[in-house]
Amino acid sequence: MRNVLIVLLALVWLGAGCSSVGSNGGAAGKKTEVVFWHSMSGDLQTVLHDIVADFNQTHSEIEVKPVFQGTYEEALTKWNTVAGTEEAPTIMQTFEVGTKYMIDSGQIVPVQTWIDKDKYDVSQWEKNIVSYYTVDGRIYSMPFNSSTPVLIYNKDAFREAGLDPENPPLTYSELKEAAKKLTKKKGNETVQYGFSILNYGWFFEEMVAVQGGLYVNNDNGRSGDATKAVFNEEEGKRVFELIRDMHRDGTFYNAGQNWDDMRAAFQAGKVAMYLDSSAGVKTVINHSPFDVGVSYLPVPDGVERQGVVIGGASLWMMKGSSEEEQKAAWEFMKYLTTAPVQAEWHVRTGYFAINPAAYKEPLVKDEWKTYPQLKVTVDQLHETKSTPATQGALITVFPESRQHVVKAMERLYEGVDPQEALNQAVEETNQALQREN
Repeated sequence: MRNVLIVLLALVWLGAGCSSVGSNGGAAGKKTEVVFWHSMSGDLQTVLHDIVADFNQTHSEIEVKPVFQGTYEEALTKWNTVAGTEEAPTIMQTFEVGTKYMIDSGQIVPVQTWIDKDKYDVSQWEKNIVSYYTVDGRIYSMPFNSSTPVLIYNKDAFREAGLDPENPPLTYSELKEAAKKLTKKKGNETVQYGFSILNYGWFFEEMVAVQGGLYVNNDNGRSGDATKAVFNEEEGKRVFELIRDMHRDGTFYNAGQNWDDMRAAFQAGKVAMYLDSSAGVKTVINHSPFDVGVSYLPVPDGVERQGVVIGGASLWMMKGSSEEEQKAAWEFMKYLTTAPVQAEWHVRTGYFAINPAAYKEPLVKDEWKTYPQLKVTVDQLHETKSTPATQGALITVFPESRQHVVKAMERLYEGVDPQEALNQAVEETNQALQREN
């Protein structure tokens, strides 16, 4: 009798144990797991983990697991090996130039699917950010860490050169004139250059778009698949001629391709003005031993300013995930875009708030009192006109094309004619497009 009792007790214990185990969302106590691949490193990763922890704490039925996968390029390479399998994440963060690639992969669920199911009001999202990720009227991914380029300048150097620190250059002629006054020499050595642009394709794309210029045909690949690059037209030529002219004058500093080197040169007083990401503004201010100003991208004389293209990255939902996992991922995405969360994201990272209501939060208002430069970045975004140029180009070979533009910029410093350098980059991009198409 005693042995029978022991067996019965064991069976009861096993049954109780099994009741808390099971498939996702099945038995009591089991959470729906959302695997979130991202590329946020350093301080950005800390902020992201804090936000995820807050979500998990307030959503007992869901557990989001953030997994760092290296740079955007590295993460995309890893994703290619698991896409469509059980090892694929539920959510994937991808940089903006990966948009067309992700759409064409056939492995994603457009967030529009869940926006429609949930009758979710997307008008609360920043329209000039959402427009980048909208193709044929559908929003394909949720904007997340978004930024644009700005002109950053040394106000102390402006004062020393007799320039008004509250009136930075807005046109190419003003930029050239200011750069000449800001360039300082000791003997044959230049100790302070007037201006610099990182050798990075993004800045070139932005300087073309702010003029209303396109990167590729068919309305930047938005009215149909792009078949050829067009960034060697008048708008692109103006950008390359600006760099060529300033480099010849000795007012332009060749900073190479490293962001940290560029910022270090500015903070050390080696460069008085340069282009940077709006997301880097706060860090630059905090690490500069002088007064830092922030302004809009300069435009060629006589050209009407169109605005800026969104940079950064967005979040994609994976097709191989279960309905339950997708629903949980959507809950997380909605949480990320709430005003309080976006206020924290903006203040702690410098990235834009996807939900403009965040800018009315006390946290942001207090931050803008300390860093009024952050408001300048938001104003430039809000004044952007929505056109195919400012929506940004859609091509699967964007990362490769950027490298061709970088090589073209480097050729400028070697004395190659601007049009010739651009034509070669366009030809190389066209070859890549033809292979892809």
